[in-house]
Amino acid sequence: MRISTGQYFANSTTTYAKNFSDTAKTQEQISSGKRIQTASDDPIGASKLLQLRQQSTVLDQYSANITSANNSLLSEESVLKNITTALQRAGELALEAGNGALTDDDRASIGSEIGQIKDTVYGLLNTKDANGQYLFSGSKTTTQPYSLNSDGTYTYQGDETQLSLQVSDTLSVATNDTGFSIFDLATNTSRTQTTQTSPSTVDGKLSVSNGQMTSLTSYNTKFAASQPYSLTFTSGTQYTITDASGNDVTAQSDGKGTYNYKKEGGDTVSLYGVTFNVNSNVPSTDNADTVLAGRTFSLKATPDTITTNRLASNTSTAQMTAGSVTNAATYTAGFPTNGALIKFSSATDYQVFAQPITDSSKPISSGTYDGSGTLTTTGVTFNVSGTPATNDQFTVSANTHSTQNVLDTLNQLQVALNTPTANDPAAQLKLRNSLESAVGNLQSATNRVDVTRGSIGARGNALDIQTTEIESLQMANSTTQSQIGDTDLAKATTQLTLQQTMLQAAQLSFAKISQLNLFDRL
Repeated sequence: MRISTGQYFANSTTTYAKNFSDTAKTQEQISSGKRIQTASDDPIGASKLLQLRQQSTVLDQYSANITSANNSLLSEESVLKNITTALQRAGELALEAGNGALTDDDRASIGSEIGQIKDTVYGLLNTKDANGQYLFSGSKTTTQPYSLNSDGTYTYQGDETQLSLQVSDTLSVATNDTGFSIFDLATNTSRTQTTQTSPSTVDGKLSVSNGQMTSLTSYNTKFAASQPYSLTFTSGTQYTITDASGNDVTAQSDGKGTYNYKKEGGDTVSLYGVTFNVNSNVPSTDNADTVLAGRTFSLKATPDTITTNRLASNTSTAQMTAGSVTNAATYTAGFPTNGALIKFSSATDYQVFAQPITDSSKPISSGTYDGSGTLTTTGVTFNVSGTPATNDQFTVSANTHSTQNVLDTLNQLQVALNTPTANDPAAQLKLRNSLESAVGNLQSATNRVDVTRGSIGARGNALDIQTTEIESLQMANSTTQSQIGDTDLAKATTQLTLQQTMLQAAQLSFAKISQLNLFDRL
């Protein structure tokens, strides 16, 4: 077969170019440390590398999420720790204020400190994080969690949504807790009230405090079901208790009908998870049986407080003020759990809707207002002043007193301490009730905060475990990427030497052969 000079030169150029390209690629692999420069170098390996790099990106994001979650939880923990300290101090002051030797001025001084604690806690609840977002507003991070109302009470303005971050393929961690879940859901231990029914005048010789709930289960299943109760003292050492149906339940109390009116600090009567403090002040010259016998007290659950608000868009000046439950059975069966909205379709006709209102909401009740000044619906009677106009609306909410906001607890304590009680047995009893309520509810709020702090600690531990897992995965990922994509220096160096030798040989042979001529053979 004949090979032309042009064909030889073309073949030599192609071979030389390939050898040079192979040598250059090997040199690049050695200098960069990367074996796979393009997908064509190793299609299967390049595909695996792409998957590993994508996994690495996801792991980096999870790691960043863990850092963000830890920062949020640490900020919340720091605030809650300060709140706990403040509430513990408030509890100490409430106990101190119970000292009978204190004057009204002494208690007012304590009330001043309680006011400072209240303002401190209020500020802490409205804390912002480093990004300027509120910690305790749920998902409404630009809305201040708590606001002060004109009547001195406090309202939560956030929502009940917990934010969370994904920290693994299967695990997401809550990065915040709402103010509502921590502070508005603290159990109200003072959800009962005591009223002296006989004699009608409070003289301070025997008093029974409002109850302090010690067992939520017993209260819900037993006390609330058969209240109100009638507590009657038959002598200086005996009492009887009857329920709403007239049944004698004395044997269900802790003392079984016996108490000690001389006991230092007063005695207690406990019934169905509620404890009442009994204090007596019988002069030594009086006969205790004669003085105390026949005194009767009504023990019952605090009735729901019904509040109303008119919408700003109302065109009339009509007002609907606080209602009262006048039909307990209808109220229990028909009043919406989340509150109601009363909407007038004329000056007399109205409809009642359950909150929250949607486009598909249908009225749960309707009626006609007769202009008498009272309106009764769903077992509640409201006071109405003025004449409503068409489309006037009034929102209605019910406070069941099952929970109490810690800010309201502090506010009520401050008000009680600033109220004079000198030479006023009724005011002194009211103060004792307020102090007992404050101590119980402050402890309840503290317990709620402690539960949340425990949850934060558990989430922090989960994040620590996940951090270790991610670090292990990142190390394995990096190792695998190195094994697939990094250059084997020993092998590459040997290959480069061989390629350089072949390139040099090709250069020499080309130079020799290209100089040959047929005349050289003659």
